[in-house]
Amino acid sequence: MHILDMTVFDQIMIGSGVCWTITYLLIIRRGMFDMSYGMPAAALFANLAWETIYSFVLPHSAPQLIVDRIWFGFDVLILLQYLRFGPVIARVRRTWAFYAQFLLGFSITCLLIVFLSSALKDQYGAYAAFGQNLMMSVLFIAMLRERKSVGGQSMYIALFKCLGTLLASIAFYTQTKTYSHSALMQLLFVAIFIYDALYVIELYKELKARKIKPFKRF
Repeated sequence: MHILDMTVFDQIMIGSGVCWTITYLLIIRRGMFDMSYGMPAAALFANLAWETIYSFVLPHSAPQLIVDRIWFGFDVLILLQYLRFGPVIARVRRTWAFYAQFLLGFSITCLLIVFLSSALKDQYGAYAAFGQNLMMSVLFIAMLRERKSVGGQSMYIALFKCLGTLLASIAFYTQTKTYSHSALMQLLFVAIFIYDALYVIELYKELKARKIKPFKRF
């Protein structure tokens, strides 16, 4: 499909997809350097579940389907980093219990997304996507505070995550009728942006406090 034949919604969503793809690549790269994982566990489970469902079980139409499957591949790589470095970071004694926690969390999240989308008659899965995006935004801040380290994190990850979600919010608010009139979606759009902005600020301050040049760290 030629870009001139695409709707405005598709074009904005491609921009969002590019930003999120960069975010994923930076998370994977930073995780390799820091021997860590850069996405909070619950957010990772939710992302992987959503992309599994809308890539293979209830697949979207193109171009979103292509983006979904690319993100699925990246999330699998982040999952491998989580399974490899997570037990050490969490200081767990029983590695099998750590892996079992992932399987349980992933399974329940898959069911929640399917049931939520069915209950809201949301074939696109937008409510679940923005809901878990808000959870991710809050958990990034929690991860920064609880770990007391910047392992797996960088300003560029924070900024591209913020921009990718902002573009998606703009697309859904300006180019759709169903979602733009939803008070719940409007709340999600605003809340995600606020928490993303807070994370950018807190991460910047933390990097400066550790004498790390914020924009020299990729």
